[in-house]
Amino acid sequence: MNIKDSAQRFLEFWNDFKKEKSGLVGLGILAFALLIVIFEPVFLPFKDVNTNWRNITYWEDNPAAAPPVWTNLFSRQKSATSSRLFDPEINETSDPDYGRVLVYTFDYKYNFDKPPLDIILRATANGRILMNIYIERPDGETIHLGRVYKEGLEDDPVRFSADNDARAMVYDFLTWFASSSSISRSGGRSAIRSTNVIFSEAGLNMLEERVPLKGDYKYIVKIPMQLLADANNYVVDPKLYITGRVSGALGTDTLKRDIFSGVIAGLKWALFIGFVTSVIAVFIGVIYGIVGAYFGGFTDTAMSFVFELFVSIPMLPILIVMSAIFKPNIWIILATLIVFSWVGPVKTVRSMALQIKEETYIEAAKALGSSKWRIIFKHMAPLLLPYSFANMALSVPGFIVFEASLSLLGLGDPTIVTWGQILHEAQSSGATLNGLWWWIVPPGLFIAVMGMTFAFLGFAMDKILHPKLRTR
Repeated sequence: MNIKDSAQRFLEFWNDFKKEKSGLVGLGILAFALLIVIFEPVFLPFKDVNTNWRNITYWEDNPAAAPPVWTNLFSRQKSATSSRLFDPEINETSDPDYGRVLVYTFDYKYNFDKPPLDIILRATANGRILMNIYIERPDGETIHLGRVYKEGLEDDPVRFSADNDARAMVYDFLTWFASSSSISRSGGRSAIRSTNVIFSEAGLNMLEERVPLKGDYKYIVKIPMQLLADANNYVVDPKLYITGRVSGALGTDTLKRDIFSGVIAGLKWALFIGFVTSVIAVFIGVIYGIVGAYFGGFTDTAMSFVFELFVSIPMLPILIVMSAIFKPNIWIILATLIVFSWVGPVKTVRSMALQIKEETYIEAAKALGSSKWRIIFKHMAPLLLPYSFANMALSVPGFIVFEASLSLLGLGDPTIVTWGQILHEAQSSGATLNGLWWWIVPPGLFIAVMGMTFAFLGFAMDKILHPKLRTR
């Protein structure tokens, strides 16, 4: 078949396909999913999620088990959202204690009813460094949060947490305003969260009343220029992380991981598992059915026996056993799925091949001396493969669900991020009992949507390509 004929047949197929509205919906969703996979770095808020999904330190600046940001729309009291500030204002000024200092100033606009859980400064430093850290409130009060002094650094990360490292200094600020009885009633020094003080109006009962002090805050970092005069001493890439009470488009789990990043990272594996397994399994099944039908006799009988043997073996228990015996690996899972899934199209293809091999042009090919394999691959397979496209599309959701089921049982590949793995971790962490619905619903919903997408495509192609279902 030349390129012109192929183009003509595709155009005819497309004209029929456009009349199937469900097929167009499925094609649109699939195209959008493929765009997300291709431009994954653009959609991921955490770019290194694929290699750091199980690296706890990578996620330590996020809140644990935080609801999605959009839940603020349904709350009377708005919670501070997680955010990152990367571009501080930099200038030099004089300091009474350290002389000339380099100043990094981060501007943070606080307009919420519930304060963030933490404010974290991160930077990379070398040599010997000293950083004095302050926060200037909208009411004009300035809190000295503390200082960071380190020696012998070699481009090492530096981290300062207001909730942990500034607790003593914030408590000193608190004692200037709040009464001792109020502090005692609030649980004492050990129970005070730094951000509850920083973002509340000052007063005798500021801990109990917690009236939010809204407005513009300035987070200030001062580094003595005397230290920076030595070229070996430097601080680069300072960033400020606001750890909110709500975070991201889909919230976080108990290990502080961003669920939206996990769901996006899992999309490519869902498509990969579905596409690869479906294409290989259906192709094997089609060729197997054609060969059995064409050769007939003992060959067909033996191949039918093998077919019945594989059909009678339940796939999921075999997958569970394989994953339990071998170290869970995505390639072993794929191979097992293919080995037990090729039987799907065999019977349909065999019955169609039995009719095709009696056609006149097949007899003519035999008379002209064509070999059996040339007839199978040149004259029969090109006719039967298009009818298997619908079978390919319809089998993709099943393979995605099989992998999710294995991962849900704890037998998936732990080195990759899949929707089944996310659901497994949610189940093992008691997400349902603790009401963390945002950890369960998104991956489950995405599995359902992808299944629906390929079901739409499969039904549409089935109606167009299958002669008995064709109505036009």
